[in-house]
Amino acid sequence: MALDPRLNAFRQDIADVELAGRLFAPHYARALIRSCGLFPTFVREAPGDGEPAVSQLLPGEEFAVLDLTAGWAWGYCAADRRVGYVEAIELADPLPTTHVVIEPTAPVQPDPDPLSPPVAYLPLGSRLHGLSKGAVLEFEGGFVPLSYLRPVGEPEEDPVAVATRLLGAPYLPGGRTCQGIDCSGLVQLSLQLCGIDCPRDAKEQRGLGEEVPESAPLRRGDLLFCDDHVGIMVDDRMAIQVSPAAQKVAVEPFTCAQPAGSASRLERRRLAL
Repeated sequence: MALDPRLNAFRQDIADVELAGRLFAPHYARALIRSCGLFPTFVREAPGDGEPAVSQLLPGEEFAVLDLTAGWAWGYCAADRRVGYVEAIELADPLPTTHVVIEPTAPVQPDPDPLSPPVAYLPLGSRLHGLSKGAVLEFEGGFVPLSYLRPVGEPEEDPVAVATRLLGAPYLPGGRTCQGIDCSGLVQLSLQLCGIDCPRDAKEQRGLGEEVPESAPLRRGDLLFCDDHVGIMVDDRMAIQVSPAAQKVAVEPFTCAQPAGSASRLERRRLAL
């Protein structure tokens, strides 16, 4: 049976035990759930710092480990099943999420004093486990002002508003933070903060929602696709996207450049927001 290696964890020597009835492997492994630590970490195609990044784990996001070799954990991101390799040292014991970062970055302070200089910053979408103490959340890494957070049970309502907080973030393949992000990462992060499950890659994101007929006007929140590029409509004319021209998150008309002889076409999808 043909399986997508981006979303199904199997190699020549080992496979996810969940695939046991679908393919043969010399060895099957049951996933061990770990969590990304205090710093974002890339998920790579192969073990090695120089290997291409396919995604990025944010602090508190879970990773299902199937194999550990030479300091690299192989498995998949629990939220979207994206398969890859993560440096094992960046993973920690998982904790239930109580709060989510809703600003581009959130300062981590060494004590509850609001005037304390930050010792680190957490990116948008980071997931924390902690207790509210006055105006701050105390978690294992320190203290974060509650104004930068939202309780996990209170998702955002507008993915466009979320995406807008990342305006100007530079293009970075595999990235999912204001330090660097790609087009499908922008869409995924914006939808996830609104409580909507979203695949990692534009190819699978095409399956979200319902098709919008070409005769129908576009509206805020519609997704537009062209080849492996995706953006979110801000209104009926402009889209927020990782601009191919500007190489950063920008609001501009969404264009679908089609080389001569290309079969690519503009696709429009609408979510039930």
